Amino acid sequence: MTAAAVDAYLARIGADRPVRADIDALRDLQHRHLLAVPFENLSVHLGEDIVLEERALMAKVTGGRGGFCYELNGAFGALLRALGFRVTLLQARVFGDGGRLGIPYDHMALRVETEDGTGPWLADVGFGDNALWPLALDDRTEQEDPRGVFRLREAPQGDLDLLRGGSRQFRLDLRPRTLPEFLGGAWYHRTSPDSHFTRSLVCSRFTESGRVTLSGRTLV
Repeated sequence: MTAAAVDAYLARIGADRPVRADIDALRDLQHRHLLAVPFENLSVHLGEDIVLEERALMAKVTGGRGGFCYELNGAFGALLRALGFRVTLLQARVFGDGGRLGIPYDHMALRVETEDGTGPWLADVGFGDNALWPLALDDRTEQEDPRGVFRLREAPQGDLDLLRGGSRQFRLDLRPRTLPEFLGGAWYHRTSPDSHFTRSLVCSRFTESGRVTLSGRTLV
């Protein structure tokens, strides 16, 4: 990634280039990203391709758009790497109605290692009403966040369940993944009538006091 591309991305989220790739910088970058870049599925309803390549993902964000999890966390992960963080892509399956798990590669999240020896951290800028700050990936106790109380709980096969206020959000697979591995999940959510992304338009962005969301034709 070029220095100009990094600067354009930082300008998009209103952040300065961090002096050091530490947890303070990571927390600030995630916070600013969530406030500036919306979670949206407009490309699904406009018939636009979802291109899971770092250059295309970053261009979409710096061009003023948002995206869904594969795009937002794919782009954010590329930015973090360029700034000196060590980033691993992780796949997750989202809990739906009745506690049913979604498809493999239902969601993308980031494992981030910092220069200050803290963490590793679970960073995520592409999952609905999630934590505002990164979560300590190895911590199994309750973690306080401006968006609520979160906890990472052991699950079968070495996975982790993310809980918010005691409610399961998604099941995280800790094995490293690559961008192309998420193509099937992105294709499903772009084309399947069973995906909630094809059934309704959504555009949502965090604010300092909550969030603003366009769901279908309703603004809340």
